[in-house]
Amino acid sequence: MEKKTSKEFALYRLERAKEECETAKLLYRENKLLAANNRAYYSIFYAIRAVFAMEKIDFKRHKDVLAYFNKNYVKTEIFPRQMGRKIIMASKVREDSDYDEKYEPSADATLLQIGTAEELIELVEKYLERDD
Repeated sequence: MEKKTSKEFALYRLERAKEECETAKLLYRENKLLAANNRAYYSIFYAIRAVFAMEKIDFKRHKDVLAYFNKNYVKTEIFPRQMGRKIIMASKVREDSDYDEKYEPSADATLLQIGTAEELIELVEKYLERDD
């Protein structure tokens, strides 16, 4: 029963990741690139936390979430190393979009962020299916 609860929580977080990705796409189409970058990053963040739900682990700080994921899932090649680099870039772009008042993202850079979110969601779906 406990494992099912973890899986349900993981699926809930994955659904949240998908919703944030869809929001990022809508914002992108409206040329609201700063907000689209933010939502794409949060899509990635929730997808990672879906993985953590299976392990029953979580962190309060974003940097701890990213560090743990990279150490335990990327460096061990459960998820591709290239994905780790993309996630770090997404985090930087999100921080620039949110906190650097002079930052102006390009449409191409924002589209890359959304693509990273979509790719990670797909990988997390496959990862969660393995546990069935």
